[in-house]
Amino acid sequence: MANATPNNRPKSKREASPVQSHQLETPIKMLLESGLYLVATPIGNLGDFTPRGAKTLTDCDIILAEDTRVTKRLMGLHGINGKVVRCDESATETGLKQALKILDQGGSVAFCSDAGTPGVSDPGERLARGVIEAGHKVLAVPGASAALAALIVSGLPSARFFFAGFAPSKAGARADFFHEFASIPATLIFYETGPRLAESLAAMAKVFGDRPACVARELTKLYEETRRGTLSALAAHYGEADAPRGEIVVVVGGKSHDVADAEKIDLDGALEEALSRLSVKDAAAAVALKTGIARRDVYSRALALVAVRKQVVS
Repeated sequence: MANATPNNRPKSKREASPVQSHQLETPIKMLLESGLYLVATPIGNLGDFTPRGAKTLTDCDIILAEDTRVTKRLMGLHGINGKVVRCDESATETGLKQALKILDQGGSVAFCSDAGTPGVSDPGERLARGVIEAGHKVLAVPGASAALAALIVSGLPSARFFFAGFAPSKAGARADFFHEFASIPATLIFYETGPRLAESLAAMAKVFGDRPACVARELTKLYEETRRGTLSALAAHYGEADAPRGEIVVVVGGKSHDVADAEKIDLDGALEEALSRLSVKDAAAAVALKTGIARRDVYSRALALVAVRKQVVS
């Protein structure tokens, strides 16, 4: 029996013949398992880019990027060539169509966010969902993550944590947003911007109480800063200083069951007292701020008490 040669060896499923490749609208490399690769990139220190991440960007058929300039700069530092296509919030649908076009041919697609692990507060989430719904694989190429980096340096409990992302910019919506997480007995993680940091910390202190917290800024970068303290102390510090620059993560201690179980809130009593001197709207806002109960729930209860009051009078 003659030895196998490159001309007569069996073709694998991942190996297209010259005729097949010519028939494809977009020739593909067939170097990776077909799927969408979510590639983590450095959040600051360029040394945190993994060898696997570099190889994935080298071998994939197309690279979707939240910011093409950032991704191309990283590729240049690692000598990586390849087609890079914009896929930010406004171009996610276009990026998904291009990804599916490649995936339907058995190719591979990579996605990079601005920094860190894709799919966390960026277009990667919608992109991955669309690929999954189309029946294709989504694979992780792990690496740096600002949320996890902040958690592990905060000194706060890490066995259970809840990532909440960015709070709304308007004060009322922001307070309601924080109320949603006030009763969670796990460490809370938020992203925030420099200009809003002091106000956000003050709002957290009002809703959560004066819990221990940590502000982690510019993680892994030259001017990395980690400041720990109570929410009120941190709010006072950043309120007096100029708005900090860079990427910011706020880590907050979770709700303590000891306090919650020991002090049962008399919501009706608090509302009756507030309604005796304030409008329904203002009374609900004041009681929500005092008790930590979501404002919409307090407002609903206030309306019910007012309705009962009117029935008694009539």
